[in-house]
Amino acid sequence: MTTQAANQAKPMQPLFALGRTLATPGALIVMQGMGISPLALLSRHQRGDWGDLDSEDKKRNQEALTLGSRIFSAYQFDTVRFWVITEADRSTTTILLPEEY
Repeated sequence: MTTQAANQAKPMQPLFALGRTLATPGALIVMQGMGISPLALLSRHQRGDWGDLDSEDKKRNQEALTLGSRIFSAYQFDTVRFWVITEADRSTTTILLPEEY
């Protein structure tokens, strides 16, 4: 196995602590109905896959990792969008629908 192949096989390490993980009732109902795992969204978020954000928002998230500010991801599935927000103090991470904000 080449070094490159070995590196690709390793799972990425989490970039930050999620704190207490929460999800709104609306987000839970929609995720369940669509067969979306909350853990999959949290994993993507924690590993720096910010989802469907523009380059400026992705840059803000990268800066937030060192500055200790809020981290925001957005994931689109068909017509449904989920937000994942980790608070600046890393005490909580919440999955929600935009209309629940």
